[in-house]
Amino acid sequence: MSFGFIGAGEIAAAIVEGLSEGAAAPPEIFLSPRGRSRELADRFPNVTLCESNQQVVDRTAAVVLAVRTTQGEEVLSELSFTPEHVLISALAGVPDTDLLRWAAPVEQVVRVIPLPQAARRQSLTVTYPDHPVTRELFEPVGGVLVPQSDAELAVFGAATTTFAAHLDYLATISEWMAAQGVDSRVATDYVRHIFAAVGAWSADSSLPFTELARGHATPGGNNERVLAELREQQVPEMVRTALDRILTRLRG
Repeated sequence: MSFGFIGAGEIAAAIVEGLSEGAAAPPEIFLSPRGRSRELADRFPNVTLCESNQQVVDRTAAVVLAVRTTQGEEVLSELSFTPEHVLISALAGVPDTDLLRWAAPVEQVVRVIPLPQAARRQSLTVTYPDHPVTRELFEPVGGVLVPQSDAELAVFGAATTTFAAHLDYLATISEWMAAQGVDSRVATDYVRHIFAAVGAWSADSSLPFTELARGHATPGGNNERVLAELREQQVPEMVRTALDRILTRLRG
C-alpha cells in the first residue's frame, strides 16, 4: 500500500524515516512540496516528492495530514478528494465533523497521535478509530494503541503535551548544576544519562509510577526530601490543572 503526506515537518519526517530506513520492503510514499520533503526524497528511493498537495491526493488513497492545526481547514478545502480516500489526521483537537466537512466527500477519517520516536520504530501511536490502513502505517514504526472512545483519545492527546515540560524540568536540573560551578556540557550529559537510565528501568517494569517513585524515595533520604518539597509546593497539582485545561481545549 502507498501513503501520502501533506506536511513534512519533524513528525511526518519521523514516520517516513521509520518506514523507509533499512526496511526490506518499504511502502511507496508521496510527499507534498514543503518542509523536509526534498531531503527525504533524496535519501529514500521509495519516497516521491510531488509538485503539489493535490498531486499527493491523486497518487494515493491514504493521506496523512500533518500540517499545523490552524492550517487544516485552508489546506483541506483546496483539495479534491473522493469517498474512497482515508484521511489520517495528526491535527490535535480537530474533530471528525470538521475534517469530514473540510475534506468532503471523504467518508473515512482516523485521528492519530504520532511521536518523534517513529524514526527509530519506537512510537506507540494512538489511533482512533481502529482502521486497517492506520495499522499498516504505524505498526512498522512501533505499534498501535486504540482508545476506547473519542473522549479517551483526548486524554491521550493531553498527556502527550507534557514533552516540553518534562524536558524543561531536566533543563532546570542541569542549569542548576551549572550555576553551582559544574561545566554545562558535563551537567547536561549527566542529567541525560541518569534520566535515560530511569526511563529504561521504568520501561522494563510493570509497576505503576507511584510504586517506582516510592522505591527511589528511601525514608529519610534526600530523594524523599525533594519529592516532599515539590509536593508541598503543589507541583503535582499544578500539572493536573494544566492537563485539565488542555483536555478541555481538546474536547472543545
